[in-house]
Amino acid sequence: MTESKVINDNWNPIAVDLYCGCGGLTTGLKQAGFKVIAAVDNDPLSILTYYENHPEVKLYAEDIRDIKADKFMEELGLEPGKLDLLAGCPPCQGFSSVRTLNGALNIDDPRNDLLLEFLRFVELLMPKAVMFENVPGLSKDEIFFYFCERMKQLGYLDKYDILDAANYGVPQRRRRLIYIAGYGFKIPFANVAAERVTVRQAIGHLPKAGESGDPLHDMGEKRTARVMEKIAMIPPDGGSRTDLPEEKQLECHKRCNGFKDVYGRMAWDDVAPTITGGCFNPSKGRFLHPVENRAITMREASLLQGFPPDYKFPIRTSKSAIALMIGNALPPPFIKAHACSIKQAIYSNQQV
Repeated sequence: MTESKVINDNWNPIAVDLYCGCGGLTTGLKQAGFKVIAAVDNDPLSILTYYENHPEVKLYAEDIRDIKADKFMEELGLEPGKLDLLAGCPPCQGFSSVRTLNGALNIDDPRNDLLLEFLRFVELLMPKAVMFENVPGLSKDEIFFYFCERMKQLGYLDKYDILDAANYGVPQRRRRLIYIAGYGFKIPFANVAAERVTVRQAIGHLPKAGESGDPLHDMGEKRTARVMEKIAMIPPDGGSRTDLPEEKQLECHKRCNGFKDVYGRMAWDDVAPTITGGCFNPSKGRFLHPVENRAITMREASLLQGFPPDYKFPIRTSKSAIALMIGNALPPPFIKAHACSIKQAIYSNQQV
């Protein structure tokens, strides 16, 4: 690899975000100093959210399989080899450990082929660097093996690993596969952060939910009196349903030795559990506030994913729809960390 050079602060390499969702990856790329010139997604709510937060980006609101890459390049004024970074997160439900029973099943899901659509854009754009993020289960899939082999044939030097986002400034445990490649040069992963960001640091400063003036933080929740009684009995700061007296535990919980995070509280001075699309519901995991008798709010979920405090989400939709967008998003600090490493590697391997 060429010796590292000090990056010119005025240099903003250009990037394209495929499968952009509500904009977590784009946010991280921008924070690293990239100029995102285009993004692609076909989920209506994600498109609305993305546009609200990134109006300057040319957004292709359509199925990536319907986009002709040559026309795409022409519209953006790109020639092969001119794009600095192609990044994305192909929809990953087909590789989920839950759906595959931790790898015991090979799920034939059409969404799995979307990784090959990502490859199609690599082949035509031939960007200087490539990055994508996905669930760990992808690393065992034959489609991923094919992708890696094809990238090597194209001249990319790649690497991938399963990393915990909590080690890169994200206040939650989140194990994800990250793949990076440089055209003719190697790119290192970012260094692990010196300290983890805790739940307290991420959300402890927020005003009382329901009275904050932030619609995303003030969205209410409806629980039965029985559920509210159970929540109130969970010990603060990391308590769990297993701390309840036996007579107060649900029969189904007594019979099950797993899912112990259900009806659990987050701990102030630790990272949060993985924020999922069910993060508004305490029956889906350890999603209770550390001390207040409620599930985390959507603003709290957004902050625990690493989104900026003023990131906009469409509150006129349902809480479950917002939670799904947030849970599926890429944590911006995780992306920023590795994008900074990619930016340095691109800069060191070209004349700017």
